[in-house]
Amino acid sequence: MNRSSVYWVWSSALHILCLVCCLIDSAPAADLVSELQPVLEIVSGRSEHWQLQAQIEVPIDGRQQTISAAVSRSGGHEFDLSLAHADYAIRISRRAEKTLIQMPLHSTAYVGSGEIALSSSLAPEGLLQRLVSADSQAFPFVSLFAASGTAGSETLLQSMLQSSGLATQTTDNSWKIGNLQLTVDAPGHYVVVADQTTVRLQVLSAPQVRSLPLLPDVSDATELTREELEDTLVSGVRRATEILLPGPSLLNPQQTSAEVDHGRLIWRGNQRIVTLWGTPEQIGTAHGQLLKAEARRCIDSVMNTFAVASLIRTGRWFRHDLEEAWGRLQPHIPERHLAETRAMAVAIGCDPHRLEVLNVFPELFHCSGFAVMKSATSDGRLYHGRVLDYMTTIGLQDAATTFLIRPSGYQGFATVGYAGFTGSVSGMNVSSISLGEMGGRGEGNWDGVPMATLMRRALEECNSLAEVIQLWKESPRTCEYYYVFADGKTREAAGVAATPESIEFIGPGEGHELLGPGIPDAVVLSAGSRLEELRRRVQQEHGQIDEQKAMWLMSRPVAMKSNLHNVLFVPESGVLWVANASHDRPAAEMPYERIALQDFPELFAEPQDAGEQRAVTGSGSRGEQP
Repeated sequence: MNRSSVYWVWSSALHILCLVCCLIDSAPAADLVSELQPVLEIVSGRSEHWQLQAQIEVPIDGRQQTISAAVSRSGGHEFDLSLAHADYAIRISRRAEKTLIQMPLHSTAYVGSGEIALSSSLAPEGLLQRLVSADSQAFPFVSLFAASGTAGSETLLQSMLQSSGLATQTTDNSWKIGNLQLTVDAPGHYVVVADQTTVRLQVLSAPQVRSLPLLPDVSDATELTREELEDTLVSGVRRATEILLPGPSLLNPQQTSAEVDHGRLIWRGNQRIVTLWGTPEQIGTAHGQLLKAEARRCIDSVMNTFAVASLIRTGRWFRHDLEEAWGRLQPHIPERHLAETRAMAVAIGCDPHRLEVLNVFPELFHCSGFAVMKSATSDGRLYHGRVLDYMTTIGLQDAATTFLIRPSGYQGFATVGYAGFTGSVSGMNVSSISLGEMGGRGEGNWDGVPMATLMRRALEECNSLAEVIQLWKESPRTCEYYYVFADGKTREAAGVAATPESIEFIGPGEGHELLGPGIPDAVVLSAGSRLEELRRRVQQEHGQIDEQKAMWLMSRPVAMKSNLHNVLFVPESGVLWVANASHDRPAAEMPYERIALQDFPELFAEPQDAGEQRAVTGSGSRGEQP
């Protein structure tokens, strides 16, 4: 089962969750009030004893597939939920004293016990309000029902029906709402058809629902605190409602500039740009103060929404995998980076260790890249393109930020990243060095320097392509990564294939069995059909490539549908062009914003006192070792 299937499950679940609210907002016929009464009993909270069953037929990955869901409640704090597909299955059972998650196809189970705050819990009372974010399109409907209370739900429904003019009743038991067809087969039996998707929904009332059974004795279940187990699910679903049904605050965020000690936030076009300078603690504090909401969304995307999807896909508790990676990677991370992360966590108001663990997540990225120069370009300049193809489905674009950072004692640099992350996956420094990475295989080989840490160290410490290459040679590496390194001063570049055991460099014009014959004055890295198309474009425009054509090289289909950001570095000029994905369009289809390093004088400020760690020039400038 692939990730697109898992995220369609998120979408299906949320659309079922909001289906009643949407129907209520759109249906024109007064008798629909009585037809929807069984569902209204549940939504309003009037009924504590019910069972809901759904069968969803939907095209996923080019073929029609079936998903079955069932939810039962028998009063109090108890419910059972099951979700099943040919490739996955999950069961959640909650009782007064414990919560159990079972993954039948993976033969794994997790049980949570202990105290838990209502705001983080799966307790049925008020759960819908906790599962739907205030930044989701669904929130106004949920809020209206919460405010109306049990007694006022019919009045609210009737008012909505009377004010709506968006739908028509086609037969005695069928309504057309946009491209959605609702049919009531029998009391409590509904069929909803939208495009190629069909949902059959059945609501059983109290007399047909027996008391829920005791939790099964799963002796090999992994024990968690109830707080971690339930909060992961609640926060994961709540963040998913923002990702799949984003509201105005996310689709059109308020573009307000801000300034704090050692930090400044501005907007260029639709892009967020943050300048940070000072000691690690000062940089981390300013980062957290300027981007508190965005960093929290980023944390939820990874630690909760992605974690739940990963649980469905693999049967593994994602936090445990991250903890394992962290334990092996942490000894190789410079203390200055850890101090910055901890200071940021304090400013955000989250557990410092949680943010430290989050920052090893980039060990999973995948991408494409190229560098063209000299005879390949129209003016001889070096153009370095970097395509980040990675999971727009978890909403990292809501936290997209271009950072311009000058750490005390180190040189200034730009990194295109995300609120809450301290490492780099795409960057350029004031010494005209640019770097981009492409993930490969080897997940789990974590006894080395995290990729994003190594990238940031190169930006802080290296002044030439030779220094970057030496840093990679002498550092313990993780997993399998491919890179493009470039130096605008000399118009040189290198492609890199690195594993923990070996490292290989490919120069401009050099061929490789995985990349094809060499192209003069070009380094081109990608895979499959994307590599073929990128090579074809470079060869077609060879000698005529300028900034605009270099950006065109990164357009679809070289960039994937999951294209999170694109960057074109012109390191000789100190310029980078940045495009970030939106909620419905990949980065390659979004406008690029030009960012010139010289517009940010903080990047070039001289050290203010003799206590700073070292000068930022000279070949021996790599300084602090991890």
